[in-house]
Amino acid sequence: MLRLLLCTSATFTAFAPALAEEKPRLADLDRTRLAEAFRLADAVGNKVWPDWDTAPFAVLLVTPDHEFLIRHAKPSEDFTPLGEDAVLKTKVWTRKRQFSPELLATFPAVGGVPTIVIGQAENTTARTSTRWVITLLHEHFHQLQNSQPRYFAEVDSLGLARGDKTGMWMLNYDFPYSKREVKEQFATMAQSLADALAAMGKADFAGKRDAYLEARRKFYSLLSADDAKYLSFQVWQEGIARYTEYHVAKLAAAGFEPSKEFMALKDYSSFEDESRRIRTGIEKELSSVQLDKAKRTGFYALGAGEGLLLDAWKPEWRKKYFDEKFTLEPHFKAGK
Repeated sequence: MLRLLLCTSATFTAFAPALAEEKPRLADLDRTRLAEAFRLADAVGNKVWPDWDTAPFAVLLVTPDHEFLIRHAKPSEDFTPLGEDAVLKTKVWTRKRQFSPELLATFPAVGGVPTIVIGQAENTTARTSTRWVITLLHEHFHQLQNSQPRYFAEVDSLGLARGDKTGMWMLNYDFPYSKREVKEQFATMAQSLADALAAMGKADFAGKRDAYLEARRKFYSLLSADDAKYLSFQVWQEGIARYTEYHVAKLAAAGFEPSKEFMALKDYSSFEDESRRIRTGIEKELSSVQLDKAKRTGFYALGAGEGLLLDAWKPEWRKKYFDEKFTLEPHFKAGK
């Protein structure tokens, strides 16, 4: 301490430029997580969705003080280049933080390119490294959705915005969540779907599936045309993104070898454990959902469950997922 006090002002002046020029850098922990997510996407992505590797994979990592832009083709002028990252094998840019460190979202955040805006695992609902990697691929699936021809124009053509130009209608649409008959039939339908999933691979699967289809038909009959479109949109978009998490984790458990660096992380968990946790979570939500409390998030487990049901019923359905946007209806109307 005494030696520090004896330093001359000239000494401090000599150190000042070096301190001022020091640039922010990605933490090694974040680099390890990002590298694992990119490896996993390369290994299993196209096995889940055809041509998934054609979608952009731009990521904006939000830390408490800075944001780091990775794999982006058109960074805006407010970003400072940090050069090529040896671990990520791509260029990285940075700027002062603008978004919440808790954010998990995909939207044209930088240069009009669908970009994953995501906080560090510790600051988001993902919490742990393996779960965060799977969540990043959930958001990467949204990039595949967003990059489909005429995606945004067709979202507008749904006619559900009702004058809202911000996109907040996707979160705030006035769906009749608390209407008694809607709430009760949703619970009946969701439980019926859980029963069908539990019967997969068993002799009574066809009967349980048909019971779900009937409960589903009754629920949709209670909705207005716009309400039905909103439900279908959320199931198609967010529900199938939740389904994608499970499918990615399941494939990773079956044949993906995590890197030594990733497995060495103190919060590492296996993809097998994560796939089991995701599947159990979907089934539990279906059996306990209260629509008036869950609101639109109740549709996520429904969509994930429908994806799992279609896997057992029509294993080729994913090849036609993008043929008709914002609805799974064609897959349920086709012959058994």
